[in-house]
Amino acid sequence: MKIGLFFGSFNPIHTGHMIIANLMAETTDLQKVWFVVSPQNPLKPAKSLLHDFDRYDMVRAAVYDNYKLEVSDVEFHLPRPSYTIHTLVHLSEKHPGKQFKVIIGEDNLNTFSRWKNYRQILDNYGLYVYPRILRESPSPEAELIRNHPNVKMVPAPLIGISATFIRECVKKNQSIRYLVPDPVEEIIRTRHFYR
Repeated sequence: MKIGLFFGSFNPIHTGHMIIANLMAETTDLQKVWFVVSPQNPLKPAKSLLHDFDRYDMVRAAVYDNYKLEVSDVEFHLPRPSYTIHTLVHLSEKHPGKQFKVIIGEDNLNTFSRWKNYRQILDNYGLYVYPRILRESPSPEAELIRNHPNVKMVPAPLIGISATFIRECVKKNQSIRYLVPDPVEEIIRTRHFYR
């Protein structure tokens, strides 16, 4: 079974994340997509980053009715800071019957060569890449990575929704309807997140 791993802080998870994950599950050879909620980096200021389990709860609420999408708290239980390669190795040992792929936005290709053990990720796991608005031209390294046999470019709409924008809307008491799944909006409202 092939599983796509979609890493992020999901602060909060929004409709853009859901569209990408669903497209990956429906239009590629991935059987499932797991949202891997990243824990707070102890070296970075928390600012408006909600507690790990609050963000996990929102993702769980967002995916509850889609059997192809799941949420994982695997990185909550691993040494920090979290490195993708460590998570991949851990999951492969824990689930020997599953093949894991990393889902990333196209903008990450420019910096992917700086990821810890990036060659091991490419050679042993592989990337499923969705389009993102590029702020800079692709680097020569990005072009090499794009052409790696374990890199699959997946057609998807460009989505400009950002968690920062959503948090600002909440702060200003503006509607976030349609920007986040309904159950996520309900959690944000009832728990008074991002106020």
